[in-house]
Amino acid sequence: MSRSWICIAFGTLALFLFASAFADEVVVLTEDNFEKEVGQDRGALVEFYAPWCGHCKKLAPEYEKLGASFKKAKSVLIGKVDCDEHKSLCSKYGVSGYPTIQWFPKGSLEPKKCESARTAEALTEFVNSEAGTNVKIAVIPSSVVVLSPDNFDEIVLDETKDVLVEFYAPWCGHCKSLAPIYEKLATAFKLEDDVVIANMDADKYKDIAEKYGVSGFPTLKFFPKNNKAGEDYDGGRDLDEFVSFINGKCGTSRDGKGQFTDKAGIVEALDSLVKEFVSASSEDKKAVFSRLEAEAEKLKGSNARYGKIYVKAAKSCMERGSEYAKNEIQRLERMLAKSIAPAKADDFTLKKNILSTFASDQ
Repeated sequence: MSRSWICIAFGTLALFLFASAFADEVVVLTEDNFEKEVGQDRGALVEFYAPWCGHCKKLAPEYEKLGASFKKAKSVLIGKVDCDEHKSLCSKYGVSGYPTIQWFPKGSLEPKKCESARTAEALTEFVNSEAGTNVKIAVIPSSVVVLSPDNFDEIVLDETKDVLVEFYAPWCGHCKSLAPIYEKLATAFKLEDDVVIANMDADKYKDIAEKYGVSGFPTLKFFPKNNKAGEDYDGGRDLDEFVSFINGKCGTSRDGKGQFTDKAGIVEALDSLVKEFVSASSEDKKAVFSRLEAEAEKLKGSNARYGKIYVKAAKSCMERGSEYAKNEIQRLERMLAKSIAPAKADDFTLKKNILSTFASDQ
């Protein structure tokens, strides 16, 4: 398959990639918040872009890296404006081509055009010069597992893992556009022991790529626990669609930021017993609890972990009264509102979700 054909085939798709290509570190600027963020007590580098612009898509991963690098720099803001959505704002600042990058000094809405090269390194040097900072390029550790002939079979063919593999080529523009989205996907599922998000340089390891029918880039294949022959991934290329696919195929409950959703930990097989438990009298609760405990012991895998939380919650409800679930949920919500480690947030969210089934009918 020729490179030109691949570019045409993915051309329309690429229009949708750009919106997801920026990390949260890059501030989204609009007509409503522009003057609240820019021209205040910090300097601001602003990219004026258009979603359909090829050069903007190419800049996206570099600008994301820039945003990550200046995330903790209180004297600098890294922002972006979608000129398709905010035409009047872009017109106000003389934007006529994309991307246009301008520097707004602290306390000023009079910009200076940034003429530096469009790399994270060059842009960082420019911002440091203008803002008097000394920020270094952030080295962002990757959550994507890198495959080679040495580890491919060990990782991909492991029947205890669900594995998504991107076969890419270093020269492929669409692969470069997908890279930041794919990295976010890997980060979102990094705490899931049974899920692996991986990639392989198919231009370098042609034999393996050909073995799995790879003829264009990027090609994504999913290798579930029960089908190590692999199956084509034909879904969308934005983060939400990737996350939905993994959740649906792997039985996980994550959102695009890697946080558990409100469905995480819920075991349908135990729900009817919980409803019966909640509505039962104090005496009858003991009998229902015994049945709940017996059903929980039958669960396997992740559900076995969740079953233990169900049992502990039911026991606490009997010992501490009907208000326990409601009060404990409120305590957990206060804890989740604080800055806590991702693994601890997972534990609290699971407990909160499961307790919610005990509190729903009270």
